[in-house]
Amino acid sequence: MGLLDAAVAWLASRGRTGQWGAEPFSAVEARVAQIRTMLSERTARIAEEDGEVVGLCVLADEPLPYVDPAPVPELYLQLLITDRDRSGSGIGNILVDDAVEIARRRGVTQMRLDCYAADEALIGVYEKFGFRLESRFTVETGQTKAWPGAILRMEI
Repeated sequence: MGLLDAAVAWLASRGRTGQWGAEPFSAVEARVAQIRTMLSERTARIAEEDGEVVGLCVLADEPLPYVDPAPVPELYLQLLITDRDRSGSGIGNILVDDAVEIARRRGVTQMRLDCYAADEALIGVYEKFGFRLESRFTVETGQTKAWPGAILRMEI
């Protein structure tokens, strides 16, 4: 939760609250429950440095409910988060490379993820990891504006 809280604070400090808002993840029980479910029901890979958690990748066989299932078996990257203080250190690359190896071992032909699409820089980060923009979508959240998302895909 510390990584997610730090990411929200970092985004909010830059006026980028559209993705996750400005309230810490740990302060929203529904988000805490979502992360607990992810960690207990899916494949979680944790990056550590000197005993400290510096990254997390959560993988599943299917996307979250607001994304259409793929017509082929896949590995879905449901969460990728790294320590903001270590930005640019390669932690994200290590976690994505690990996910690719898991996908290969499972014999799937693709890996997908979805992300906040109003931030083109975020899409660019995933493209640097080897994903390609596949489509865009919106999710009605009950707020004034729908949440804009993008689906990115990587062939394995």
